[in-house]
Amino acid sequence: MTVTGFPAGPAGQGPAVVALGGGHGLSASLSALRLMSDRLTAVVTVADDGGSSGRLRKEMAVLPPGDLRMALSALCDDTEWGRTWRDVLQHRFRSEGDLDHHAVGNLLIVALWELLGDTVEGLDWVARLLGARGRVLPMAAVPLEIEADLVDERGGRRTVRGQSSLAKAPGRVEAIRLIPDDPPACQESVAAVHDADWVVLGPGSWFTSVMPHLMVPGLAEALHTTRARRCVTLNLSPESGETPGMTAEDHLRALADHAPRLRVDVVLADPSAIDDVVGLEGRCADMGAELLLRQVRVGDGSARHDALRLAAAYRDAFEGFLGDVGTSVAG
Repeated sequence: MTVTGFPAGPAGQGPAVVALGGGHGLSASLSALRLMSDRLTAVVTVADDGGSSGRLRKEMAVLPPGDLRMALSALCDDTEWGRTWRDVLQHRFRSEGDLDHHAVGNLLIVALWELLGDTVEGLDWVARLLGARGRVLPMAAVPLEIEADLVDERGGRRTVRGQSSLAKAPGRVEAIRLIPDDPPACQESVAAVHDADWVVLGPGSWFTSVMPHLMVPGLAEALHTTRARRCVTLNLSPESGETPGMTAEDHLRALADHAPRLRVDVVLADPSAIDDVVGLEGRCADMGAELLLRQVRVGDGSARHDALRLAAAYRDAFEGFLGDVGTSVAG
């Protein structure tokens, strides 16, 4: 299935798009973008320190593979072959031993890294196995940690270190930092951003999956200097553990606070997730962006993106940027 306007095919048609993020948010954007282009690159955060990824990271001193695995699975070929290997990658063992809750894909990726001695080459081999419609790359060449300053309801301040800890920590995030604070960017990711027609940030965990890309110096510089247009996709609801009570406007304010020089061209949002359209329009204008409101939520009303609706919204954003994007709402 493709979205009218950007036919996808074996020749690699459609705009060159780089999608930034991690976890389920990045999977949502990739599931939509693959319907309109074959020229996709996912640039994935590498700060996960929990679950199977965290265990492998600690035991093997490797990048956490989980978010990379999820991005590869989202891009699998829509055939029996691709879907079967996707399910294999996503399968988790259940046992009373050391393999319990390890994802098969995490083990496969780490095995390829050991055999080949090259992170990007290993990911490319998994992409070939899946017949992936695009490429998956890490945002940095080394594993990262996230450190955050939180403020609780009484105004007390504390520092939380680690993505898994931050996801469960009560309080409002005021600022985040990466450890190390000057990590080397994956050079293939930097090149992809420079070569892109569009860069998409979000949806996803705002402080741990979206914004860290703007804090890796080499990647941040590419995001600031690329000729590509930039589209920010807002979440459908605040996350209870990371962004409780934050409005859409608050999300953009946090983004601007951490990357004040970043130019944004389009902000894509579902109208059901917006409390104050006028306030959000003003915040978008401050960033130099146009606000595009489109219904991208699944029909049951839950906080999940519908791939076809989101693909149509991206089509409107990409094709209509120079026209009257405005704040019109489409069904």
